[in-house]
Amino acid sequence: MNRKTVWVGLLSLALVGVAALTLVFAKPASFKGTSYGEPYPKAAEIELTKSNGETFRLSDQKGKIVLLFFGYTACPDVCPTTLAELKQVMDKLGDKTRLIQVVFVSVDPERDTPDKIQEYVEHFNRQFVGLSGSSTDLQGIWDNYGVFREVVESESAFGYIINHTARTYLIDMDGNLRLSYGFQTPVEDIVSDLEILLK
Repeated sequence: MNRKTVWVGLLSLALVGVAALTLVFAKPASFKGTSYGEPYPKAAEIELTKSNGETFRLSDQKGKIVLLFFGYTACPDVCPTTLAELKQVMDKLGDKTRLIQVVFVSVDPERDTPDKIQEYVEHFNRQFVGLSGSSTDLQGIWDNYGVFREVVESESAFGYIINHTARTYLIDMDGNLRLSYGFQTPVEDIVSDLEILLK
């Protein structure tokens, strides 16, 4: 065996070794949102009547990523800000938004009818789904997602305000709770996570 053949063999072996180490130590894609631990918990079912009379079931959204937020139409700040940011997320993702559904569930069933909440979310994006129902319908959903809700009397024209959980939940295409985002998480962070999950 000549010296050239030996060097080619050693070089090839070294390249294979480097490639193997790269695969072993390659850093997995890192998410910006708060991740649920594996195995990822199944997202609790949401079943409510939409403004058009059709039944919305979260389980029917499998194959799409769902961005879920709880709020109300008379919210003075948190809800419109969050919906405006989710609109920006959708704008940045272009055609990929066919695989994403934003869902806004009311914490104020006394004032939010299905018609009113759907009209409200459509001011931000016509593809957003707004859902409401009776207190009985919604209580189990709030409990399942750990949603805090507190009615506070106010001197404002609204009569009262509702302090509530201000997190956006990301449910993956398999119906698992995958990530969540605090209020005013940068739009770019949410877009980055969605792009990873859509690959």
